[in-house]
Amino acid sequence: MLRSTDDGLELEPDASLLGSDLSPVPASKRTLTRWDIALLWVGMVVNVPSYYLAGSLVDLGMSWWQGVATIILGNTILLAPLILTAHPGTRYGIAFPVLLRSAFGVHGAHLPALLRALVACGWCGIETWIGGQAIFLLLPRSITNSWYAHPIRWLGTSALEFSCFILFLLAQLAILWKGMAGIRVLGNYSAPVLVLLTGWLFCWAYLRAGGFGEMLSTPSRLGPSQFWSVFFPSLTASISTWSGVALNIPDFTRFAAGQSDQIAGQLGLPIFMGLFTFTGLAITSSTQVIYGRVISNPIHLLAEIGGTFTIIAAIFGISLATITTNIPANFVAPANVLVSLSPSTFSFAGAALLTGIIGAAFQPWRIIESSDSFIYTWLVGYSAVLGPVSGIILTDYYVLRRMALDVNALCSADPRGPYYYSRGFNAAAIGALVVAVTPAVPGFLHKQSIGSFPAGDRLGRFVPIPPFWNLSSLQWLP
Repeated sequence: MLRSTDDGLELEPDASLLGSDLSPVPASKRTLTRWDIALLWVGMVVNVPSYYLAGSLVDLGMSWWQGVATIILGNTILLAPLILTAHPGTRYGIAFPVLLRSAFGVHGAHLPALLRALVACGWCGIETWIGGQAIFLLLPRSITNSWYAHPIRWLGTSALEFSCFILFLLAQLAILWKGMAGIRVLGNYSAPVLVLLTGWLFCWAYLRAGGFGEMLSTPSRLGPSQFWSVFFPSLTASISTWSGVALNIPDFTRFAAGQSDQIAGQLGLPIFMGLFTFTGLAITSSTQVIYGRVISNPIHLLAEIGGTFTIIAAIFGISLATITTNIPANFVAPANVLVSLSPSTFSFAGAALLTGIIGAAFQPWRIIESSDSFIYTWLVGYSAVLGPVSGIILTDYYVLRRMALDVNALCSADPRGPYYYSRGFNAAAIGALVVAVTPAVPGFLHKQSIGSFPAGDRLGRFVPIPPFWNLSSLQWLP
């Protein structure tokens, strides 16, 4: 069937650009309320990497209030592009890969979409690894102390931990098989459970440390000059934590009932992130009082606490927190991108499977090995890519197009269409992206270990890796 554009041209939707998973959502199916979106943020915010980021700031020398202020400021800054990018999704019912076509062209959109997907795959691997560690905690000591649990030097982890990682990946794929409907149900029911489990751990820390005075007594170890050298990368890392989701937020807000719902729901990010950050930092600071050392990794803390109830609660809580974050934040974006590349080849479920495989190739156990590599290399590094993409999208939508899009033309490869540009590519947008990203590449590569990478073994040694493309460092390793 032919569709008409605002210029009077009749354009036919192209099968290579439009599939059932990418079709604009009709108004009758846009039913997400502000509470649905807020609960989605609760499920995503309460997760191990967010806790680990908060704890890492204490580990790097900040006091609890400096860490809380840094993360709240970062998420408040992020709120502006989050709401602005969500607007076209709600107004036109379009997904992130479709929105990209307005600025980059119907074919050029694949480049920034793949960059976003690559970051999401990396996060997918990190979250899945954390979920696998929760399974690892459940195993009896007779198994965790066996030869099967000994680190393999070239792999960087043990065969047992890697098997737990794969098992958790399969559990997530089983949920994803039901599509977006399963994600919505999961988010609604998991949020209260996650809040209760976090509250339980907070109460334990409060009682063991002897109250707030002791919990929050760990002072800053940073002098004035040292503080600023840690603050700015940490602020960037805080913004980067959710910058990926902020970029592809139209994937979710295209189901929102209206703009007021999506705006009110998005306020959940700085509010809930601030509360969870305080909880994580308070618990992490309390470990200095309780154990005489800072334990920033909640999995290690739960293992230190021990006990049958603790282990069961840890398995359930960490698994639930990981799934409710990983599926909406890190599976949806790359799955939609892969579908947009070839709607006839990929279904949403099939694309999610490929996302999991790529996430494993990132070797996430290496990325989160230390506070330095997690914050300074991973979080700061990928923000150099996603920031320019966001800027180009917002400039195109608000400045050049005045919020007016032709949805039919976004789904057409007709050369007469307004988003076809030159053979489907907008050279100006692609050039702007290259110019913006290139200056950050040398600094990012400088943070990597040339010829070796932290192996993730329990001794923390640097060991050589056999020749292959290491996605976690984005370089060829000898």
